[in-house]
Amino acid sequence: MDIVGKIIQILPLQEGVSKTGNPWKSQSYVLETQEQYPRKVCFELFGEDRIKNNPCNMDDVVTVSFDIESREYNGRWYTSIRAWRVQQGNMLGQGQGQPSQSAQPAATSVPPAAPAATNSMANPAVANTAAFDAVSQDETEDLPF
Repeated sequence: MDIVGKIIQILPLQEGVSKTGNPWKSQSYVLETQEQYPRKVCFELFGEDRIKNNPCNMDDVVTVSFDIESREYNGRWYTSIRAWRVQQGNMLGQGQGQPSQSAQPAATSVPPAAPAATNSMANPAVANTAAFDAVSQDETEDLPF
């Protein structure tokens, strides 16, 4: 998942040692979206290499790619938003996430209906049936039954 916003707060770096004796680091940031009703989202970068490779500064506009995970501990649920990539600027409208207007396909034209029977004014159902039959005869059926 991706989200775009401005970094409004950088929380203190957390570090420690796991049960197996491996050191770890986690840096949390608060991002504010740039929508009509802005939302604040706290995300974290876990691991020294991710923190070093994805620097974030106050007031930077960034696109954050993240995973959401929830886990249970002592009967309570905790949710974490772990970022795996932080890019400077709004990258959603530039080739990923949302296509630009020029990238959308042009409207396809519908082939004209087959000419209706001469008595179409007297019975419109006959005209619609004739047009339907002309279209279905041109198409091959791909149904398995």
